[in-house]
Amino acid sequence: MALEGERGRVMPSLLIRNAATVATFDDAGTRLTNSSIFVRDGVIAWIGAESEREAASLGEPDKTLDASGMLVMPGMVNCHHHMFQSLTRNIPRVQEAELFPWLVHLYEIWRHLDEDALYWGSQLGMSELLLTGCTTATDHFYLYPKNAPKDLFDRQIEAARRVGIRFQATRGSMSRGKSCGGLPPDDCCQDIDAILEDSDRVIGKFHDPDPLAMIKIALAPCAPFTVTNDIMRETLAMARSRKVNMHTHLAETKDEDVYCQEVYGKRPYDLMEELGWVGPDVWYAHAVYLNEDEIRRCAESGSGIAHCPVSNMRLGSGICKVPEMLAAGVNVGLGVDGSASNDSSDMLGEVRSCMLVHRLRTGVGSMTAEMALRMATRGGAKVLGYSQLGSLQVGMGADLIGISLRRLGYAGALHDPVAAIVFCGDSHIVDFNVVNGEVVVENGRLTRVSEDEIWENANRVASSMVDKATRQTGIDFLSKEGPGLTTDLHHVDS
Repeated sequence: MALEGERGRVMPSLLIRNAATVATFDDAGTRLTNSSIFVRDGVIAWIGAESEREAASLGEPDKTLDASGMLVMPGMVNCHHHMFQSLTRNIPRVQEAELFPWLVHLYEIWRHLDEDALYWGSQLGMSELLLTGCTTATDHFYLYPKNAPKDLFDRQIEAARRVGIRFQATRGSMSRGKSCGGLPPDDCCQDIDAILEDSDRVIGKFHDPDPLAMIKIALAPCAPFTVTNDIMRETLAMARSRKVNMHTHLAETKDEDVYCQEVYGKRPYDLMEELGWVGPDVWYAHAVYLNEDEIRRCAESGSGIAHCPVSNMRLGSGICKVPEMLAAGVNVGLGVDGSASNDSSDMLGEVRSCMLVHRLRTGVGSMTAEMALRMATRGGAKVLGYSQLGSLQVGMGADLIGISLRRLGYAGALHDPVAAIVFCGDSHIVDFNVVNGEVVVENGRLTRVSEDEIWENANRVASSMVDKATRQTGIDFLSKEGPGLTTDLHHVDS
C-alpha cells in the first residue's frame, strides 16, 4: 500500500518542453531532438516532437519547464552511500589514510552521532545528490551509538521526505566490536536481538513494495570485519521472509581479504556464498578484489555491485574490474560512497571518474561516456530493483534531469551532447531535477529546502562532533601531527 503523501496522492501534471536532446537510454539508445515529455501522476505519459504535442491531446499541464538548449535524460541512481559521513569529510588527520586507519580514527568522531547529526547529514548528502543529477538513492546506515534513541533510523526517512528524493534506506548493523576482533568501538555496535527487532520495526513502518515507491527498506550488515556470521544469517532469513533487498561491503581492500582469510579461512566472496548472501536481492559495495572466477559466479547468481571509483581512489583501495564484470554480465551501478571517503556526493562527478579510471587500467576503449552513464541510470536501477526507472519511456517513472548545454564548459563540444556532460563541463549542478513527477531542483537550486539552512546546521553539528571527539580522546583531528590509533585486529571465533 502506498504511503500517504508519496505514491498515494494525485500529483500535478508536468510538461518538459522543447529539449534540444532527449537521451532516453532505452534498449536502442534512442536520442530525440527538439522534443517534449508530458508527465502525469508521476509517470511519463508521452514523449515526442514538440511540433506534435498539440495533436497528442494531452491537455494543459499544471506546470511547464522550458528545456530549450538542454540535454534531458533519466535521473541517476546512487547505489552506495553513508550520508552521515558528510559531516566528517576532509578531516586533516585522515586525509592520507587507507581504509582501516581511516575508519579507526573516524569511529572516534562518529560515536558522537545523534538524531540531529543524522538528520542534517542525510539532508546534506541527499541535497548534493539531487543537485548533481541523482533522483534515486540508497544509504548504508549502520552506526547506532550506545546512547542513541531506538528510532534513530527514522530521522533518515524524515530527511528523504523533506528533500524529495526517491530513497531505498538500508537498516545497517555492526555487531563485532573491538573486544570481539572487529574494527569499531564496542559502544557503536548492537547485539543481535536489538538489530533484528529494529530491522523488523522499520520494514513494517516504512517499506512500500510498490515498484515506484518513494521509500523502500533494505537490510545491510556492515562488513565481514564488523559483524558476526550469526547476524548475516539471521538478516538474510528476515530479508527473504519480508521480501526486501540486502546489502553489505565486500572485497573493498587487500586488508579485508587478509582478514577474511585469517578469521574465516576463506576469501570474502566465498564467505558470502557460504552464508547464502548471493542472488538478485543482494548487492555489494566496492568488490574491488573479486577474481575472474568470482566475477563469473557473481554474474551467475544475479548479485549486483555498487562501484565507487572516487572512494576507491581516495583511499588507495584499488580499481574494481568493472569492464570484466560488465562483459561477464554482472549487474553494476555507481555509488558515491560515504562523503568522508569521497569527499563529495557528486553523482555526475562519479560518472566522469568511472569513465577515466577504467581507461587508465584497461585502455581508452574499455569505458565510454555512455557506458558510464548507463551504469549510473539503468545499471543502478537494476541493482536496486527498480524495474520502472533508468530510462525515459512511456509508462516509466518520471525521474529525469535537465542540463543546459548553453554553458562555456560545453562550447565546442556539442558534436555529441550526451558524452559532453561526462567529458566536459564547468559545473556538475543540473538545471532541473524531477523526482516522481515533482520538480525538486529548478534553475540549479533546491525547491523544497533551504540550502543555507542545511549548510548552517551541517557545519554546526560537524564542529560539535569533532570537538567532543577531541575532548574525549585527546587527539587533534584537525592536525596531521601526533600519534595514530592502532588498527590491529585480533583473532576470535567467527
